[in-house]
Amino acid sequence: MGAYFVTGTDTDAGKTMVASGLLALARQRDMSTLGLKPVASGCDKTPAGLRNIDALTLGEQSRPQVPYETINPYAYEPAIAPHLAARRAGRVPTLNHLVAATAEPLAWQRDLTLIEGAGGWRVPLNQHEDLAGLAVRLRLPVILVIGLKLGCLNHARLSAEAICADGLRLAGWAGNLIDPDFAVDEHDYQANLATLGQTLQAPCLGLIPRLDAGSPGQRATAAAQHLSLPSAD
Repeated sequence: MGAYFVTGTDTDAGKTMVASGLLALARQRDMSTLGLKPVASGCDKTPAGLRNIDALTLGEQSRPQVPYETINPYAYEPAIAPHLAARRAGRVPTLNHLVAATAEPLAWQRDLTLIEGAGGWRVPLNQHEDLAGLAVRLRLPVILVIGLKLGCLNHARLSAEAICADGLRLAGWAGNLIDPDFAVDEHDYQANLATLGQTLQAPCLGLIPRLDAGSPGQRATAAAQHLSLPSAD
């Protein structure tokens, strides 16, 4: 199955929901798994150091488990754009840093490895580089997570076009319902989904309903019921 880069149409589109759900699904099928989030802002101070809930969620679904620092080597406290948080912390990563940080985990060749980005496809990493450059440097196929809400058609199509323009394969897309009002009219909801299916040149890996209750692990297990694993082809 291999490794994939997970990006979203926007911040809070549901990247971690989909990534953790796919990892949970792979675990249910007795596959080895690994979730990585190389750069994360909005981290909490703990006795063990800065910790990000999304990175912790990915780590919980990784088997065998690995140290937190392997999952999230660049952690920042402010809940702002990663490049701004990094600048404030005085620890600004480059693509070379991230390639080096992910080299050993990728070499493990677990059955399913997911590298989750931050924000959308074009989120800056530093003054000169985008985080999308990591997927390009690693030549990873991309899974696009679409936050299902008004405006998602434009965001999804632009993101897919940018991914393909960067020379990468869109391995699949998944929809995550973040605005319940978007699905109130069933006819319009299905029409929007049909438009996504017709315009995105990639298979749909699933549609996740609104999942608010439960722990991150419980939500990952629930999300897995609505997802299918990407094809290695």
